[in-house]
Amino acid sequence: MSATISDVARAAGVSKSTVSRVLNTRGEVDVVTATRVREVIAGLGYVPRSGAVHLARGTSHALGMLIPSLTWPWMGEVLQGVADEAESAGYGLLLFTSAGGPSSMAHFTTQVSARAFDGLLVIVPEGGLGPVTEMRQGGMPVVLIDDHGHHRPTLPSVATTNQTGGMSAAARLHTCGRRRPLVITGPARFGCVRDRLKGFTDILPPTLVCEGEFTWETGRTAVERALAQDCDFDAVFAHNDLIAAGAMSALRAVGRSVPDDVAVVGFDDLPMARHTEPPLTTVRQPMRAMGSAAAGMLLARLRGTPLPDEPQIIPTELVVRESA
Repeated sequence: MSATISDVARAAGVSKSTVSRVLNTRGEVDVVTATRVREVIAGLGYVPRSGAVHLARGTSHALGMLIPSLTWPWMGEVLQGVADEAESAGYGLLLFTSAGGPSSMAHFTTQVSARAFDGLLVIVPEGGLGPVTEMRQGGMPVVLIDDHGHHRPTLPSVATTNQTGGMSAAARLHTCGRRRPLVITGPARFGCVRDRLKGFTDILPPTLVCEGEFTWETGRTAVERALAQDCDFDAVFAHNDLIAAGAMSALRAVGRSVPDDVAVVGFDDLPMARHTEPPLTTVRQPMRAMGSAAAGMLLARLRGTPLPDEPQIIPTELVVRESA
């Protein structure tokens, strides 16, 4: 006779509801218990439904992806790169965000415990590195995408050249004859912000550095404050395209022409960068390529190829349009 869920529960020393939670990835089950239940499922050959064949073998044929938020401007490009790679390999993709704070992370941890996916792609949420590291130590294959420039050698990752990108922005402004740049950064707690700023200042010392968020409002407010302080600047380097768009709006509002009076360079090359007034010169982050490369690296690991010790670096590229 075929094994039943009662047989699995009895052999694993747990309740039937615990077996059900492991099978259906619902409810919190600790890693040790979930592993024991899966081993019993495999040993007894219990198959309650077609999808349980993968679970019984300890695989789900799905990738998990943890991101801080869906609202980040370039997130769609990353997800498209991941989805294209996963689909071509016949894998599903389970998406989780940490936008809900501890409750979101608790739900996500439950899915990890139940092995709802075979490997994990991560854009690390603030404060989320510890749990992700523990997941890898527990046997979950993990690849980071855009580690914010922290370059963590213990976790495989795909990153880009933020420092070189900052240098290329400065070189462009220098070529345009600009010597008094206003730099508007994102939050300094991000390594990518520090890298972009270092690359820029190695080439062109800024007249003023304003720290803010990666938002349109930050760009507009920073320019307004610099003008109110009679800061004499002839260029703006914005740490993303939204900041750059806000800066150009503030400049237009006081009658300053871009690029004649003030040249502006952004970072990311979002689709909107082609449609600002004037079209924005910016540093392109290869976000879709980074998503694709990270997913390819993880899928190769699931096929038996060890994850690399060093980050895979995909370079930035300066895109010259009309703002500088």
